Amino acid sequence: MTTTQGGPISWQDLPIRDDLRGLSPYGAPQLDVPVLLNTNENPYPPPPELIADLRDAVTAAATTLNRYPDRDAVELRKDLAQYLGHGLTAANLWAANGSNEVIQQILQCFAGSGRAALGFEPSYTMHRLIALATGTTWIAEPREGDFSLDPAKAVAAIRRHQPDVVFLTSPNNPTGTAAPMELVEAVVDAAPGIVVIDEAYAEFFRPGTASALTLLPGRPRLIVTRTMSKAFAMAGARVGYLAADPAVIDALLLVRLPYHLSALTQAAARTALAHVDALLGTVDAVKAQRDRIVSELTALGLPVVPSDANFVAFGVNGASESGDARRDSKAVWQALLDRGVLVRDVGLPGMLRVTAGTPEETGAFLNALKEIL
Repeated sequence: MTTTQGGPISWQDLPIRDDLRGLSPYGAPQLDVPVLLNTNENPYPPPPELIADLRDAVTAAATTLNRYPDRDAVELRKDLAQYLGHGLTAANLWAANGSNEVIQQILQCFAGSGRAALGFEPSYTMHRLIALATGTTWIAEPREGDFSLDPAKAVAAIRRHQPDVVFLTSPNNPTGTAAPMELVEAVVDAAPGIVVIDEAYAEFFRPGTASALTLLPGRPRLIVTRTMSKAFAMAGARVGYLAADPAVIDALLLVRLPYHLSALTQAAARTALAHVDALLGTVDAVKAQRDRIVSELTALGLPVVPSDANFVAFGVNGASESGDARRDSKAVWQALLDRGVLVRDVGLPGMLRVTAGTPEETGAFLNALKEIL
């Protein structure tokens, strides 16, 4: 809130674009509580050996901060291609400040004014918000009651709307389920434009779940986005990336800001990729806690969405044994917070989402929830 000679005003009083009015900024509550399980972060900090190498890498990069960084982050893209495998090279990779900037660049290039993007909701809300911010018309198609997608219905929606960009999240956020490969193939083959498969949580796939990276050869309009924020425990570094046909990367160069990825960020990301085994060593531990949450919440009689991610969506609504309103999702969220546990209210009626934490954090959540229910 600012003031003028006429009194206080808010941002809504400024001459912003009409299509931005009525929107709310994206964000989860940032509260200082003992157990933070609301933002899908990796609960394990980077290992000491990585921290030591980060110090050296950032120090070396700092000696040339008077110069602009590598504008196209070529060495980082080489490292990312080696990590992903699937025969990819640096020409197939692109990196930016978090997967959100990657998504923004995709929409700036392939969507925008007079064009449309389609997503299947509930899903990652930033797809819609970035679409609106880039002047792109957003089309939302519903998922089934269990949050799955019927391939025939997805194809019918694409053929009906003919969107310029289609978003399909796998595993889906906030529900956690991965998209079957037959669904991904059906969507890619039906779409007239670009298809973005958002695989931010792919490292947490359950055994047997395939990545859309396997579909890239021969599909120049397919883009697979990833991030180093989750499995790599590098949320604070803000590094996202995509894999696609080299022609897609060439197109993105038209809209990326000059020197968008700082020398310090590139150095930190490359150092993390050099420690990939140690960093991904925490993934199995997180998956074990995710599966523990699914098992124990199911035993409590709560509806739980099967998860391929590092979080679990679960239902809480209904009358408690005492007949009071403690099973209301907002009341349960507050009751958990009162016990020092912060989870996410993602706006799904009667449901909450919890990130898999350390064994101690997961235990604190489960104990608190049992008290409440």
